[in-house]
Amino acid sequence: MPKKGKKYKEAAALVDKTNLYEIEEAMELLTKTHTANFDETVEVHTRLGVDGRHADQQVRGAIVLPNGTGKEKKVLVFAKGPKATEAEAAGADFVGAEEMAQKIQSENWFDFDVVIATPDMRSVVGRLGKVLGPKGLMPNPKSGTVTMDVEKAIKEVKAGKVEYRLDKSNIIHTPIGKVSFGAEKIEENFRALMEAILKAKPAAAKGQYFKSIVVSTTMGPGIKVNPARIVLQ
Repeated sequence: MPKKGKKYKEAAALVDKTNLYEIEEAMELLTKTHTANFDETVEVHTRLGVDGRHADQQVRGAIVLPNGTGKEKKVLVFAKGPKATEAEAAGADFVGAEEMAQKIQSENWFDFDVVIATPDMRSVVGRLGKVLGPKGLMPNPKSGTVTMDVEKAIKEVKAGKVEYRLDKSNIIHTPIGKVSFGAEKIEENFRALMEAILKAKPAAAKGQYFKSIVVSTTMGPGIKVNPARIVLQ
């Protein structure tokens, strides 16, 4: 196992691993436990009391964070005709159809962060499932990335839209901003995300929904948040 550096150890010493922090405390502590000399991303890791192997217990969606993510995202749009023109005008970084699919397949090109597609492009995008899927880039109607309203979809991504979905361990991993945002803005983003996940609770979910919530910076220690404090505002 790699040894932890001096800065990490000093940051970890500020965190009580046995404590479930109140939301405000956790966000304030985040701003004191970053260890890198770059603007670290703040991440949330949420374990849910569901079984994602069952279709009726899937949790997936998207939300535009109030204060954005602090990261500029490159958007690829699969569209033709007027919708392609609309996408270009809305600020898409790349727009195309079959030629873009060919570029991805033949050149292993992935210089983009989000893929949006109009419904008529499903046959083109569908062929890319094996390469886009594992990277979490496959467009999906549930996350608003398969849509005829490409202008809205692009603007939401550029404004700080993030997707959330269960992994195989029933955990949702989501970025909610940068350390430089400060505790108040990070907290606003955190609360907005938690409310969205709470609203997405499957009817089939039984027992405790939020099992554990841990927040951290890219290089900093994990901070446990009291899951009992997650309620609808």
